[in-house]
Amino acid sequence: MGLLIDGEWHDKWYDTESTGGKFKRSQSKFRNWVTADGEPGPSGEGGFKAEPGRYHLYVSLACPWAHRTLIFRRLKGLEDMISLSVVHWLMKDQGWTFKDGPGVIPDPIHDADYLREVYLAAEPEMTGRVTVPVLWDKKRETIVSNESAEIIRMFNSAFDEVGAAKGDYYPESLRAEIDQVNSRVYDDINNGVYKAGFATGQDAYEEAVTTLFDALDWLEDRLSDGRPYLMGEALTEADWRLYTTLVRFDPVYHGHFKCNLKRLTEYENLAAYGRRLHGHDDIGELFNLEHAKRHYYESHDMVNPTGVVPLGPRNHIADGQESSGPHVREAGPRKMRPGSAI
Repeated sequence: MGLLIDGEWHDKWYDTESTGGKFKRSQSKFRNWVTADGEPGPSGEGGFKAEPGRYHLYVSLACPWAHRTLIFRRLKGLEDMISLSVVHWLMKDQGWTFKDGPGVIPDPIHDADYLREVYLAAEPEMTGRVTVPVLWDKKRETIVSNESAEIIRMFNSAFDEVGAAKGDYYPESLRAEIDQVNSRVYDDINNGVYKAGFATGQDAYEEAVTTLFDALDWLEDRLSDGRPYLMGEALTEADWRLYTTLVRFDPVYHGHFKCNLKRLTEYENLAAYGRRLHGHDDIGELFNLEHAKRHYYESHDMVNPTGVVPLGPRNHIADGQESSGPHVREAGPRKMRPGSAI
C-alpha cells in the first residue's frame, strides 16, 4: 500500500495514529464525468462524451469497489465499448502491478508495469493514493474518474444512446430512497469492514464492528417481508453496491478483518439475497475468489504478517457458483507480454 507525493512513490500505510486507531478512507482524486453530450457532470470538467471505444477501465478482481464497475459494464452491455485491464492480486511495496499471473490483463495504453504510471500519465506531479478502479480517456489521454460510485452512474446512463441500453439501475422515482440506503451501506458496511480490519486500537475496532453488524441486522430485517431486492421488486444500484461486499464477507472479511460476530450465512434473508444477486444472469462470473482471498491475505502484512491464505470457508454465498477464472471480456487490441493470461 502506498501513495504518490508530488509525483514520487512512497510505500506508506494509512495514518491511524492521528485518528485514535481509526481508519479514514482518502477521497478520490479524479471526479470528472462521462456524459451523453460531453457537458460537465455533477463534478469536475466537461469534454468527456460517451463514445464507443474511447474509454479504458482499470480494475482489480479482488477489489469490491472495482467489482462494481465490472458489474455495470456487463449489465449495460458495454464490454465491447469499454476496454479493460486487470492488475495482479498482490499489492505490496510497489502498489498495484501488472506482473504476469492468472487473470491479469496488461495495460495496452501505457504498457505500464505499475498502476501508478497511469496516474502519472494523467498528472505527473500527482499527490494521492493510487487506487482502482480507474476510467481512462484515450482521446484526451487522462483519467476521467477513480471514484467507483460515480463510474457506475456514468455506465448506467451516459452510453444509452450509443450502446445496448439494458435497464435503469438508478430510476428517478427511487433515487431518494436509493441514496438513503447507499449512505448507510457505504459508511457502515462497504467501508465498515475496512474500518474494522484496519483499526489499530481496540476501541476503534469494537466501534466499527458493532456498527457493521447493526447495519447487517437492519438489512436482514428490511428483507424479512419477502422483497427480492432492497427497493422491493426493482433491482437497483443499491443492490450491486452492497453485493460486492457481501460476496467477500465470509471468505475474507469474517476472518481477515475480524468481522466475526456472525457469518453472513447465518443471516437467512441476507444470505438468500446475496445468492440471488450472485446468480443473476452472468454476474457471478465476475467474482474471482482466488484473487479476492490472495489479495487480502497476502498483501496486508500488518493484518496477516505470515501471508498464509486460509482454505475455507466451504459454505458462503458464492459456494459452488464462484468462477474458476475471471471471465472478464476485454475489447480492442492490446499488447501481450510473454506468459500473460486473460
